[in-house]
Amino acid sequence: MSITICGAPGCWGVEDINNPHNPPWQKVLAEAKLAGYKAIELGPYGYLPIDVPLVSKELEKNDLAIVAGTIFQDLLDPENLSKVLSYVDDICKLITDDKLPKLPTYEGQKFPAPYMTVMDWFHDERDITAGHYNKAPRLSEEQWKIFIANIIAVCERANKWGVRPVIHPHAGGYIEFADEIEKIVRDIPYEIAGLCLDTGHLYYSGMNPSEFIQKYGDRLDYVHFKDVNEEVYKRILKEEVKFFDGCAQGTMCPIGKGALDYVEIKKALEKVNYNGYITIEQERDPRDSHNSLQDVKQSVDYLKSNGYEI
Repeated sequence: MSITICGAPGCWGVEDINNPHNPPWQKVLAEAKLAGYKAIELGPYGYLPIDVPLVSKELEKNDLAIVAGTIFQDLLDPENLSKVLSYVDDICKLITDDKLPKLPTYEGQKFPAPYMTVMDWFHDERDITAGHYNKAPRLSEEQWKIFIANIIAVCERANKWGVRPVIHPHAGGYIEFADEIEKIVRDIPYEIAGLCLDTGHLYYSGMNPSEFIQKYGDRLDYVHFKDVNEEVYKRILKEEVKFFDGCAQGTMCPIGKGALDYVEIKKALEKVNYNGYITIEQERDPRDSHNSLQDVKQSVDYLKSNGYEI
């Protein structure tokens, strides 16, 4: 199994581009290098500027490449689709530019990096019920058809650029629980998009990460790693706190410090012959990003001590 561990601006609390507390993107790249990473995600649209010469210069300075771009938007509202497609074009234009550093493609890796992670978000009625399978409202059949058509449009736009789209089930969005993942796999052909399974989001939403990695191994093109502080998590669910508000209170923790079993997860990845890239995320409040490098190093050191490569 050939795996490279990568980073994401989410470890520095960067989820909302409009958050005034976000650290400078140059600082995030510099600390990603110090953590030992060779690649990082772009983060939310506009965090790293859509500016090839500027971004390329910073990446080269820090010996980094881009492993994935991110669509983290309302994918249900048809009126939002044109904006999202413009984001896809901007991101793909950036990450496919020949001037940016490139990542190797490993033997057995299904599609080359960089990827386009596709995540649904911005629905208060689902955010407040994140992690609550029996309380979360579901889309009607008609709404689901619109939702699927919008996601396919986003994925097909990425495919036109030669970028592999991967659908990321996310706590607090309309692709979160086991039944919704099953419907996504049913309704969106693998030729159009693969999956990016996130171990922390699976656990948060009542699923066993090792089990679901094996269940969807044939659709798995990219992986996110995180860990969950069980004590904080249980309190957050009891209090019905919004997902990122919970993260600001410490729901996510360095890998190896939480509830997830990364020895079993590694065995699951080996069983499905996963090769390629895995990105660490530890969602947090950006006002706590002064601890990010320390936490990222803890995560990396733990994974290396259990046989993962970086």
